[in-house]
Amino acid sequence: MLYIHQYSCISPQHTFGSIDLETLVPSIDNRLKALEPAYAGIPPGMLRRMGKCVKITVGAAMPLLADHPPADGIIIGSGNGGLEDCIRFLDQIVQYEEGMLTPANFVQSTANAMAAQISLLTHNHAYNNTHVHRGLAFENALLDAWMQAVDNLDATLIVGGVDEISDYHLNIETLNGTFKADPCNNATLYASTTKGGLAGEGAAMFRVGGRPVKAEAGTTEPGSGAGAEAVQADKTYAVAITEVDLFHSTDPAYVQGRLKGFIGADTPDLILTGENGDPAFKPFYTAAEAANTTVARFKHMSGESPTASAFATWLAVHLLKTGAMLPEHMIKHAGPSDKGFRNVLIYNAYQGRQHGLIRVKRTPE
Repeated sequence: MLYIHQYSCISPQHTFGSIDLETLVPSIDNRLKALEPAYAGIPPGMLRRMGKCVKITVGAAMPLLADHPPADGIIIGSGNGGLEDCIRFLDQIVQYEEGMLTPANFVQSTANAMAAQISLLTHNHAYNNTHVHRGLAFENALLDAWMQAVDNLDATLIVGGVDEISDYHLNIETLNGTFKADPCNNATLYASTTKGGLAGEGAAMFRVGGRPVKAEAGTTEPGSGAGAEAVQADKTYAVAITEVDLFHSTDPAYVQGRLKGFIGADTPDLILTGENGDPAFKPFYTAAEAANTTVARFKHMSGESPTASAFATWLAVHLLKTGAMLPEHMIKHAGPSDKGFRNVLIYNAYQGRQHGLIRVKRTPE
């Protein structure tokens, strides 16, 4: 399993620095844009040249590295990488007739630019990998980190999921039906009957390892900087990602069977589903629901993106680590438990074809 040592998230909601999940930041023009912080710790000259995707990734990762030696690996999942800089570079090819092009846009547009920039800023020469698998990019990054942790239980790794909205991507995916063409706001998203979801972006980053963090009760976890969760260490439990599964299917019946096999006898007390307001995909999420389990939704907070499951994982870890109450606006129906959650199942279906399952649990140290 992957023990969560620290976690950090830059998203369209108040998830970085002072966390406020009760207040729902509204969408604008069918978009949920990331609330970018001041990016302390990134040299201004370097920050100026960074594309948005790189900025939010590095900004979310730096608090996890502030008081630590370089991690033993940096692993990022991204469905699209830095499309905004990619389009800028392609526009320059036309504008300058393949003449003197600005290399910064090309460098920042590659999918591995996010992990590379973290490495450059922290002088990290260890394992560095980026997974670009559309809606399963983050799940593949988790499996990669899992394998690294199995090989070396004492290793610590940075793993995360990131995606951005570019105007180009928004236009193409709206025409494709991924995003809604008609006006819709996130407060009423799940009552919508039109095709598509709301466009979203953000970066969720985790410092993980094969062993739990060792800390004395009543102290904060080491290395919790601004933006990273500083929680009271409790020697009685840790939080870990205990299972990951991913598969392709367009058959709700197959998905339901796969879900039942994944859950087995270990029934979760909270299911976080990636329901996104598109009625075409609702049967998949209905198949994941259980009558005696709290079911909550998160895409009115994060929006739809290939790595939205990274935001859901951040939510699950935050709830389990802090014992925070689940905001009312997330709850689809409440289960019998009112004593906090210990076993969370995350289910996300990207475009009704790619399916990811992640279990996050409180575990004994």
